[in-house]
Amino acid sequence: MPNFFIVYPEIVLAIFATAVLLLELGTHNDAYRRIIHVVSLISLAIAGVLTARLLHSGVNLMAFNDMFVSDPLANLAKMFSLICVAVTFVYGQRYAVERGFLNGEFYSLSLFSLVGQLVMISSNNLLALYMGLELQALSLYALVALRRDHVRSIEAAMKYFILGAIASGLLLFGMSLVYGATGGSLSLTELANKVAGGHADTQMPILIMGLVFLVAGVAFKLGVVPFHMWVPDVYQGSPTPVTLMIAAAPKIAAFVMVVRLFIQGLPHLSIDWQQMFAVLAVLSLILGNLAAIRQKSYKRMLAYSGISHMGFVLLGFLSARAGVDPYTTALGVGHAFYYVIVYSITTLASFGAILAMTHAGFEADQLDDFKGLNQRNPWLAFLLLLVMFSLAGIPPLVGFMAKFVVIQGLVNAGLFKLALVAVLFSLIGAFYYLRVVKLMYFDKPENTTPIQFSAVQHGVLTVNALALIVLGVLPNGLIQMAVNAVLKSLGV
Repeated sequence: MPNFFIVYPEIVLAIFATAVLLLELGTHNDAYRRIIHVVSLISLAIAGVLTARLLHSGVNLMAFNDMFVSDPLANLAKMFSLICVAVTFVYGQRYAVERGFLNGEFYSLSLFSLVGQLVMISSNNLLALYMGLELQALSLYALVALRRDHVRSIEAAMKYFILGAIASGLLLFGMSLVYGATGGSLSLTELANKVAGGHADTQMPILIMGLVFLVAGVAFKLGVVPFHMWVPDVYQGSPTPVTLMIAAAPKIAAFVMVVRLFIQGLPHLSIDWQQMFAVLAVLSLILGNLAAIRQKSYKRMLAYSGISHMGFVLLGFLSARAGVDPYTTALGVGHAFYYVIVYSITTLASFGAILAMTHAGFEADQLDDFKGLNQRNPWLAFLLLLVMFSLAGIPPLVGFMAKFVVIQGLVNAGLFKLALVAVLFSLIGAFYYLRVVKLMYFDKPENTTPIQFSAVQHGVLTVNALALIVLGVLPNGLIQMAVNAVLKSLGV
């Protein structure tokens, strides 16, 4: 089959995920189960090498009757998704050992979820997009409920499953309406051509209705207001490595899904979906930042923080001005892509700090648990300070540059009111991030238990946090990488 090799990363991960399940049958203790951990990391490394080769080629390729696309946007997004999952495995190993779920289920479900994300990222077809989405979602539902003896985890899994099923239903219904309105087309390329050629003009009310359902379904997956109700409960109730699995890599996949659906598939309806994005973005910034201030749980605070950050991502799509100017569109999408990458890297470090402090019988998921952290472990406190400053958008951390490029895009597009809202709620959001810094450096510790974590975990967390400074001081490389990937993928 022509260009079959572009699917090799997904095939490798699917094979290894199945192998991990089979390997679990022959393991009887944690010493053997650590082999599963190593095998899973090897699978990610192999998939990463294959993806890197495709990224280096820099060409756009299709497979499976143009259902599957390999372009710079897809391959760069896949690289960061693979990195996110690999880092999650490293951070979460000790946690999983101490709580008894270092097993094949955790790793195989994580890998299958990643396969679904990679399929979403490379989909050029509504059906393929939905299949990837469901593979990702079903795996994550099971991961949330992995601690079967934990009531809060089971409750979170039920909420996630029910609301996720509603979101999938909305998305599928929207796809069916778009399919019908455009004369039976599943290809995103054909959708764009038919809408641009006026073939759907007579069915415009149905097409707009389908667009509304698509936006609602995507909003659920991104976790933006008013479709955010699952996010705080799932973040808090899930085992912390699973929370990190939900918070980082899936955001990248959801972002690319938005690009495929709205930028590549329905750019000529931008005036309609951008209005909806504007409302969702503003509501997410307002509720996410204000609700985060009231939280006493660190994980719930990060959940509402994530909602506000996804609002920023949607603002990036508003500055894109899809359907007006191809270069401006690609530039706006590239800046939003850069924001998602930065957010994912920062999220890894924010949850890595929790997992570093966690030990058997202690979760370290409350804000009070961070009191006096500087006295207990000054280096860990410093790393977490970098994370909080980056999330707050304080220079020279990379979070500042991510917010800056998005706000600059809004100003250049003439959206001054939205830019003002973004600046205002960024300032409000800084409060709860700086509160964590105050607890670490100015309060007395309530827990004096020594913080001990592996050399590997310590090294990865250090590199993760220090990268926030390096990327902030030298931002151009990553920005250009993201923008160029979008430019080449959109054919600009």
